[in-house]
Amino acid sequence: MSAAETRLSPRLLIVGPPGAGKGTQAVAIAESLGIPAISTGDIFRANVKNETELGLKVKAILDAGDYVPDSLTNELISDRLSQADASEGFLLDGYPRTLQQVQFLDEHLAAQGQSLTTVVQLVAERDEIVERLRRRAVDQGRSDDTEDAIRHRQDVYLRETAPLIDSYRDRGILVEVDGLGSIDEVAGRIESALAARGFTSVASAS
Repeated sequence: MSAAETRLSPRLLIVGPPGAGKGTQAVAIAESLGIPAISTGDIFRANVKNETELGLKVKAILDAGDYVPDSLTNELISDRLSQADASEGFLLDGYPRTLQQVQFLDEHLAAQGQSLTTVVQLVAERDEIVERLRRRAVDQGRSDDTEDAIRHRQDVYLRETAPLIDSYRDRGILVEVDGLGSIDEVAGRIESALAARGFTSVASAS
């Protein structure tokens, strides 16, 4: 059997505090492993733009200034994961955000004899992240992005993701990666962590 034939199907989730560069790393991981990076924000925008049935529901909710409920978010994710490019693996970014969504994802994957394989958590010292975002706000002239506002977003992230992270840690699928440093340095750490769990880049597997 060739390396390509024995290659594991990566079904991944990436989490990290605002400012840790999660979106940038998600794209890099997806390209390296040859899987789609699936962001809830991108899914919402694509469905709204294409005026799908689900997209029209999302648009009506957002136009009313409301949050998209778990049930509709779950439906959008289920639809996206059923597409052909996600059959050999995927990387989720921004979902799941609640324990109800975790349960839905578990059940959706279990119905196909699958499960989430690894959760990559970008870990960064809070004050370092706050300083990074504060400098960025100054550079971009965003006077409304105050230190208090930045710290509030960090608090919200910690409060919302702590139960999810604990759940995945208990399963033994959580991998913590230092999220501070250059983009390439962090990418290298993630690549090493995933390789240790049997996930190699498309180039390495070919």
